[in-house]
Amino acid sequence: MTTTRSQLPFGRRPLTAHMRWRYGWSAVGVIGSGFCAGLAASLLLLILGYVAIQGVAALNPAFLTHVPRPVGVPGAGVANGIVGTFIVVGIAVALATPVGVFTGIYLALFGRGRFAETVRFLADVLSGIPSIAIGLFAYTLFVQPFRHFSALSASLAFAILMLPLIIRTAEESIARVPTRVREGALALGISTYSSTIHIIVPAARAGIITGLLLAIARVTGETAPLLFTAFGSQFWELNPTNPMAVLALQVFTYAISPYEDWHRQAWAGAFLLIVAVLILNVSARLVLRNRFEA
Repeated sequence: MTTTRSQLPFGRRPLTAHMRWRYGWSAVGVIGSGFCAGLAASLLLLILGYVAIQGVAALNPAFLTHVPRPVGVPGAGVANGIVGTFIVVGIAVALATPVGVFTGIYLALFGRGRFAETVRFLADVLSGIPSIAIGLFAYTLFVQPFRHFSALSASLAFAILMLPLIIRTAEESIARVPTRVREGALALGISTYSSTIHIIVPAARAGIITGLLLAIARVTGETAPLLFTAFGSQFWELNPTNPMAVLALQVFTYAISPYEDWHRQAWAGAFLLIVAVLILNVSARLVLRNRFEA
């Protein structure tokens, strides 16, 4: 008995020229995509490895605990820049988080119509504005009128940079909370305010924290706004109304100097920044993973 082609199982049918052509291009696409992904990962690992090799060699306890010293004097460090980074970023987080989260709540639960769409559009546009433009804006608004540089003006610039990411992640996280959760709370007689603050926001907490961590990582290594605002300092400074050292600004200053000793310190500072950003990104991924597991 002769078996016709139409009677063969699908997996055993002979490949036509058109099918072989499609499978061939599919294999080319998979191989090309894998090559591009490997190339991107290799470049990232190359940069990280080079910065680590250059930076670790200059790391020592004095570098982490002492303030800058004149060129050639041993024991110089960036402790004031590390503390200044925590202060500037901490104030920025305190300023941007409530505004970003409450804006996200409004857009996710009550944002309908032209006004809400305008807010979303402006948030997207704000996320694409260069950081140096934000720095110039902060200088014009918060530095020039007072004729005084300050860490507080740097925090305001960082808060503006953080807002779009916090707003969009908060909106997406809250919008993903099932509608039945909110309806169930309202059916039990809980007010809209209480159900939003005590039920919906906690349910979206993981996504909001992830967006906040990514926003912090976004501004931790920024330098351009600091040139117009914090200005830098060679001494210990804990008052945010005064010019203050920030690690990213110190790295920039040391990198463009003609001194080899400062170049080594710049590599060490860059390594610290990369480690900080890596920790923040890993923390964000862990928060998301725990959320999905839950």
